[in-house]
Amino acid sequence: MKKLIALTLSAALSLTLFSACGQTQTQTTQHTGTGDGYGGAITATVSTDENGKIVALEIVGADETAGIGDKAIETITAAILESGSVEGVDAVAGATWSSNGAIYAVNNALDPEAYPYPIESADSGADSVSSAEATMGLGVVSTGRLGPGADDTETPVYSFNQVYAAVVFDQEGKILSMKLDQLEVATPNYDGDGMPHFAGFPGQSYNYDEDHDAVVDGTLAYDDDSYLEAIAGWQTKRERGDSYKMGVGTWADQADAFEALFVGMTVDEVEEWFAKYCSDVNGRPLKAPTEDSKEEDKAKYEALTPDEQAMLADVTASATMSLNDSHGDILSAIRKAYENRKPLEAMTATGFGLGLDFMGRLGPGSDDTETPVYSFNNVVAAILFDENDVITGIYLDQVEVATPNYDGDGMPHFAGFPGQSYNYDEDHDAVVDGTLTYDDDSFLEAVAGWQTKRERGDSYKMGVGTWADQADAFEALFVGMTVDEANEWFAKYCSDANGRPLKAPTEDSKEEDKAKYEALTADEQTMLADVTASATMSLNDSHGNILGAIQAALESKSAVNITIG
Repeated sequence: MKKLIALTLSAALSLTLFSACGQTQTQTTQHTGTGDGYGGAITATVSTDENGKIVALEIVGADETAGIGDKAIETITAAILESGSVEGVDAVAGATWSSNGAIYAVNNALDPEAYPYPIESADSGADSVSSAEATMGLGVVSTGRLGPGADDTETPVYSFNQVYAAVVFDQEGKILSMKLDQLEVATPNYDGDGMPHFAGFPGQSYNYDEDHDAVVDGTLAYDDDSYLEAIAGWQTKRERGDSYKMGVGTWADQADAFEALFVGMTVDEVEEWFAKYCSDVNGRPLKAPTEDSKEEDKAKYEALTPDEQAMLADVTASATMSLNDSHGDILSAIRKAYENRKPLEAMTATGFGLGLDFMGRLGPGSDDTETPVYSFNNVVAAILFDENDVITGIYLDQVEVATPNYDGDGMPHFAGFPGQSYNYDEDHDAVVDGTLTYDDDSFLEAVAGWQTKRERGDSYKMGVGTWADQADAFEALFVGMTVDEANEWFAKYCSDANGRPLKAPTEDSKEEDKAKYEALTADEQTMLADVTASATMSLNDSHGNILGAIQAALESKSAVNITIG
């Protein structure tokens, strides 16, 4: 749950009220406090009598949503005055953030020690965990989404979602630590501000609601430059930060709560928890039924013990989003992380980061009709760091999705959203066989079929081994380095032309690569020979920015305290 932060607190003011004849009628004490609402600060001026009962109250939230947040504040104010206390006053449905901000402001006014400013960050410390042996896995799951709804021209809204789960497991398969993130990319007729958009590949277009007022302003189409710019601007739900508010806190707050909840469980136990304690209708943790509750949710909740219901009340105070619905399949990403896990060496980690980097690609080339090939690349890096930000464990993966006129077998394809189409080379013989267009079902099927480069396995062969083999070699290389040292290694030992590790020059070598290689010592050249025996792909080119994802993992790291071995 988002911490509602107290910003100010005045000294209590003692006020004596007099009757008309000048006699003391009652003595009150006035306090002021502040909470954080949906739109900004919410302030409360509270008067209590000598017994601590609230006898006067003014709550002001000037920046709360008109007709929603302001109405919630009115309701909260009336409820508190009626009871004389905040005890038992619940948030107003549909305006949880504003309600909690108002309640916090009153609590801050009455008890600044219990509701202080600033509030210590939830990740400022971490419980110590240790394991004789451990593994780390990375799971990526892609799903399509139909909706929400359609725009004012009845053109549907679509999106695709990628959930990323980086998980450290002990020798028994129990979760020691977890990092979750997600990318959701919608058609540009989606009217919500902050959502990453995609209008399709150059040559395609889609309805565009530029000012997010639920009225289409025209169509959006990319040229090559704006296509690259659009993809580079995609942000994950964590990166969207405080702008991605939900009924309880932000998306990041809710993901943090689930991460903490699942520590100590196996993946089987996580799935069992979901099956027992989440709605079969929408995948959200069950809450105490209201008159609007679905009957099946009500029956499932009432079958639980009082202790289980109390546990769920604790969970839903900070995490109410679904673990598996059309927004994304968090459960399957955790399961994949377990299935993909790899051993960790003995080490200590004080930080755990999950970094993403998004990049568009022009090409490779065009098909036999001269229609360009395009792709987008999503690189993922899960990294454990020690107290000096030295990398102690790392796991890399990547999703590349190309237009269906790309002639290579095994590449995930995307023809655009339903209503769009693109040239299609069905048998990968470099000859276009027609065009590919999705309906709703085939759109969902296409996105669900996207595989990461690791998942493509032996089918993704490179000059030296597979993509997974080369990623493994770079992971081993970077353990023991800081991110700065990894960047310095890249700058010194990789081609400035294509980002690949330098090799002994041949007659085909570029002059700048030859000069850079020959400036190295004999020992450095030997080290590069060892590296390029197993890793020759680029660390930063149009295929994807691996170094950028590693940097993002450092910037996103949170505190852990893990000892392996």
